[in-house]
Amino acid sequence: MARTLRSPEPSSGTAGHGHGGHQDRRGEAGDRRQPSVTPPALLDTVPLRLAAAPGTHDDGAFRPPENAGGDESRVEDSMSEREEVLAPPGLTPADFELLVPAHRAELHAHCYRMLGSLYDADDALQDTLLRAWRALPAFQGRSSVRTWLYRIATNVCLDAIARRRRRVLPTDCGPPTDPDDDESARQLPAAAWIEPYPEEALGVADGTAGPEARYERREALELAFVAALQHLAPRRRSVLVMREVLGFSAKETAAALGVTVASVNNSLLRARKTVEERLPARTQQATLRIIGDARLREHVGRLVGAFENGDVDAVLRLLAEDATFAMPPYVGWTRGRAAIARSWLMPAGPPSHLRYLPARANGQLALGAYLLDRDGCYRPVALDVLTFDEELVSAVTAFRMPAIFRRFDLPDRLTADHPYGHAAALQ
Repeated sequence: MARTLRSPEPSSGTAGHGHGGHQDRRGEAGDRRQPSVTPPALLDTVPLRLAAAPGTHDDGAFRPPENAGGDESRVEDSMSEREEVLAPPGLTPADFELLVPAHRAELHAHCYRMLGSLYDADDALQDTLLRAWRALPAFQGRSSVRTWLYRIATNVCLDAIARRRRRVLPTDCGPPTDPDDDESARQLPAAAWIEPYPEEALGVADGTAGPEARYERREALELAFVAALQHLAPRRRSVLVMREVLGFSAKETAAALGVTVASVNNSLLRARKTVEERLPARTQQATLRIIGDARLREHVGRLVGAFENGDVDAVLRLLAEDATFAMPPYVGWTRGRAAIARSWLMPAGPPSHLRYLPARANGQLALGAYLLDRDGCYRPVALDVLTFDEELVSAVTAFRMPAIFRRFDLPDRLTADHPYGHAAALQ
């Protein structure tokens, strides 16, 4: 039932595996650049005696000095002088090193929501911390440290968005395709795609960020939510995230973005409509709570066992009737069991050539897929992020990014005696 593959032979020399397309295209989407600095080391990169750059204000944005002819009122990312959220002034380098680490995980998640990319979020967080450090001498304490940092991070993200096109998932690129059509094998560059996010490994907290927040932190990292955000204009995206995810007031949001409260409220109404049209009726957080941990582990164990044993019929029974399968960087995606049965997701080749390890990505369950290599070890192939509807899998998004496995606390290789499959899923 596995489709005929058109790509070069895999490095392991095997003839197929549980993600037929995974095997033959291994590494093509995984040669993604690594971030220049990983999040745990970001603060160590900040110079200890770095003075504020001329024209740097306490929101981290650069504005020309008055004698340079700049008009601060026209700087889009400037902080409102009417800000009335008070905090003690006089932030010192010692305060910075003490206070900022507590916000780092959530700042990183904020950058990811805005940008849809793990690696771009790494860069944006680094830029945020450097801008904040440089702005220390200008910090006047008109807001809390948290508000100040999020203002800078949002402006950093807006700058990044202005330099590139929005990221998407294959389901955003058009209607489903036939697995045998050439369109299903067409690729887009890595920079076109939303990337998975290791919220658990990075320490993103549960619950909401504040009483005004409408979404839980992990709900606002689910693939459907992040993909919906990318369809918003940058300012509306900022407004919705700051109001509905971070729990900032309309006044704080207006001050951070340099706009009026009325503009914030109008943008929020429009953003809500766009996002809600693209979100499922129930979030994955709610669905997973209904299923329960014990039942979920059992269900995932059966799915993994079916993949590793090459049991196509068993895999299909665990999928919803209208389930979807997508595999960035390939534009094509499939809907329905009949189409998925002919897709790259289905098992092919000897059962012993595949191994899976459980993971978490975007607040959802995920599976790290490994393929047997010539040296007898199993190498990363793809990270499969699972979406559930009731107790059936309604979507599988397979990210062909082997280099990203480390960020999800997944090993670079598996030996034959490493716990895997059903046993690992039930741990």
